Amino acid sequence: MSIYIVAHGGAGLHSKTSERDVRKALQKACNQALCSTSENASALSAVENAISFLEDSSLLNAGCGSNLTLDGTVECDAAIMDGQTCDYGSVGAVSGVKNPIRLARRVLEHSRVPDYLGRIPPLTLVSAGAHAFARSAHVQLVPPESLITPRAQRQWETWKHRLDSSIAVSGLAKDSDADVFQDTVGAVAWNAISGEIASGVSSGGILLKYPGRIGEAAVFGAGCWAQALGRRSKFTMACSVSGAGEYIMKASLARSISNALEKDVAEVDVHEVLQRTLVDDFWIPSRSASNPDPSAGVILLTTDEDDNGRAMGRLWCAFTTPSMAIAYASSENPHGKALILRRPKVIEARSNDHARVFVTGFTI
Repeated sequence: MSIYIVAHGGAGLHSKTSERDVRKALQKACNQALCSTSENASALSAVENAISFLEDSSLLNAGCGSNLTLDGTVECDAAIMDGQTCDYGSVGAVSGVKNPIRLARRVLEHSRVPDYLGRIPPLTLVSAGAHAFARSAHVQLVPPESLITPRAQRQWETWKHRLDSSIAVSGLAKDSDADVFQDTVGAVAWNAISGEIASGVSSGGILLKYPGRIGEAAVFGAGCWAQALGRRSKFTMACSVSGAGEYIMKASLARSISNALEKDVAEVDVHEVLQRTLVDDFWIPSRSASNPDPSAGVILLTTDEDDNGRAMGRLWCAFTTPSMAIAYASSENPHGKALILRRPKVIEARSNDHARVFVTGFTI
């Protein structure tokens, strides 16, 4: 009973018609991560393998099936972080890379190799430079057009026509096929024996984004974070974030959650920390007339010791959107469970003048 894996398919508005397929994809991602990750393997590998599976699924907005840019192309972002060492690697606006999360992992591994000239290794590589690095690191490259699915193409044509025709609409997220616009997938993992913990995130970005735009999935401290907190080395955390990238980046949301947990580590109330951080550090600063209800969601895995010195973990999920898709599994329970979490009616009924944050937790 050593490896625990949690995956998410984005925070947003998940329709009933796609719910079954999305849950199945997330559950399979957790299963595949466990099957391809041995009992003594790193949490980092479990995260990489889970997200890689999601990137290969045409249902979600990462890798194959990503939203298309204004020019009708696929550009992806991804990041991964090792909680034991705080080593990190990310890529942004990359085209023609089958699994951007594997490229982000190679950037992280490259940063661990001493440079004989003393050069500082990169945290992030973007665009053509990231593509060239992928080739040198033997990361699988594919024709860029092979990542464009019929669904993504249809959505692009619909919204590009509306843009070119100056058709007034209330925003992409109001479309009846809103599932297309979930902007990230991600995962967190924990090896309970070694204590290793890791997080990652991958995204195709928002539909009709400007070519070259990067979102939170490529930015240090925004889309994912993992580390041991304070002097209590057994208290660790890993989180993966989804939502409105520009606002998440301004809030450095993933790192803000870690900082808030570390500040209260002596008597931490994780539920209260997530509520406060999403409201005070994200929702209030991001809110404006054009953005009255900022969107964000997070999966958070925290670990500690019980009174008998046994390692224990707990999964948390918090979001400001109508729903969020998650799944979790472990070596003991490889089948796991997949859920579309939805805000309770009492929270959903609140006006946009109040942050509609829903926070829940699970014992894993």
